Amino acid sequence: MNAGIEAAGFFGRVDWEHTTGLSKFWVDMISIPIFSALAGLLTNYTGVIMLFAPVRFTGFYVPGLKTIFPFLPRKVQILPTFAPGGMLGFQGFIPARSEKMASLMVDNAVAKIGTAKDFFDQMDPRKISAQVARVALPNVRAMVDSIMTKEHPQLWADMPPRAREVIYSRVEAELPAITDRAFDFIGANIDQLLDVKLMVVGYLRRRPELLKDVIYGLGAPELRFMTRSGLLGFPFGVIVALWLSLLWYTRPHDGREANITLPSWLDAVIHFVPAWLWVLIGGAVVGVLVNIIAIKVVFEPATPGPRWKYPWGVAKFAKRQHQAAADLGHAIGYQIVTLDVVTEQLLEGPSGDKTRAVIAHFLKVEIDRILGPMRSVTRLAVGPRRFDAIQATAGASLATEMKPWLVDDVAFSQSTAASVDRLATEKLRELPPGEFVEMLYTSIEQDAWLLYLHGGVLGAAIGALHLVIFGV
Repeated sequence: MNAGIEAAGFFGRVDWEHTTGLSKFWVDMISIPIFSALAGLLTNYTGVIMLFAPVRFTGFYVPGLKTIFPFLPRKVQILPTFAPGGMLGFQGFIPARSEKMASLMVDNAVAKIGTAKDFFDQMDPRKISAQVARVALPNVRAMVDSIMTKEHPQLWADMPPRAREVIYSRVEAELPAITDRAFDFIGANIDQLLDVKLMVVGYLRRRPELLKDVIYGLGAPELRFMTRSGLLGFPFGVIVALWLSLLWYTRPHDGREANITLPSWLDAVIHFVPAWLWVLIGGAVVGVLVNIIAIKVVFEPATPGPRWKYPWGVAKFAKRQHQAAADLGHAIGYQIVTLDVVTEQLLEGPSGDKTRAVIAHFLKVEIDRILGPMRSVTRLAVGPRRFDAIQATAGASLATEMKPWLVDDVAFSQSTAASVDRLATEKLRELPPGEFVEMLYTSIEQDAWLLYLHGGVLGAAIGALHLVIFGV
């Protein structure tokens, strides 16, 4: 086979040396680095996309997949390419692991900011109490009417207007003090009523879109750098081109002896793998290396390391801790540990019955006191059990009504979010760089091998494209 055909592309139809007027050496030295840079950019660009998209599983049914799935290796089964029922498709690595990612975020970030009490104190229980009392005050009469009408309509209907007015006035006057005592107690016992990890993990697991946005927002500049770092494929391509040129010029071709003569044993070693396979291997290696380097530069070392080992000095994410902490603190305050989420967990979460019981207890005691002299008569009229039921219902009613009173006031919700934002930002900025870097690294680390595999496959595919266009 002559040199022209060996170097021809498009299945032997294009002789690039003749077409360009350049030697094969320069054809390779120009084309291979360009294709390597393309491989690096595509590898890193699509790798970043694979981390986050699609948020929801997207795929199609494959007959027989459900049957063979149990026999696949565990390492394959956990890939985000399978869904129950024999579905084959894909879901972004981070949304696919939303529960685990949320748990890692809590362990590496939220838990290091503070306990449930720390967050609740930032929201200021007295302000929450005052908000409940302020918004509930216009509803006191309707709430008392509703409770009494539901529990004992005849007693309430027969009660003189003046007696009703006394009860209304007393409840209205005492409401701020009642809510203060209730929220002081809740604040003091918040760690028993609110599990921050359970709250955040459950909230983010149900909202993979939010988890994706938070993690992407935390490391957006670094992720953009990872994409751009694919251009490192260019210098690696120069190395691949030089290697292929060595292979070319150490073999006889075009009826002439080899330009470079090597010892027979060395010649046999370097030519053991055919040139076309070297092109595919080179593309795969470039695809893997640009991924590895991008991740290393972003996350290692957290503190300045020796220049011979880390030419870039310190991890890019560690350099940006001050701003990144502010970004994550804002997300925690305004999107994750919000008044809405905390209130929902307090009243409707696993310990919601305890929270409602606390409120019911305080209101029960206060109603008992407010009724004063009428207590004995009322208790006699409705019966002890019925009377206690009225008191308990009042507490449960207040607890049920409380959530919209708290969260519907946008200005109040924003003020509590700002307080949590300040706490989270301050604590995150105080974290040792190693712990701070770990927050984002854990989101990528467990699936890094998949990114490397993806880079290798895509790099080999770009190498195959180069073979099609430029030949061997």
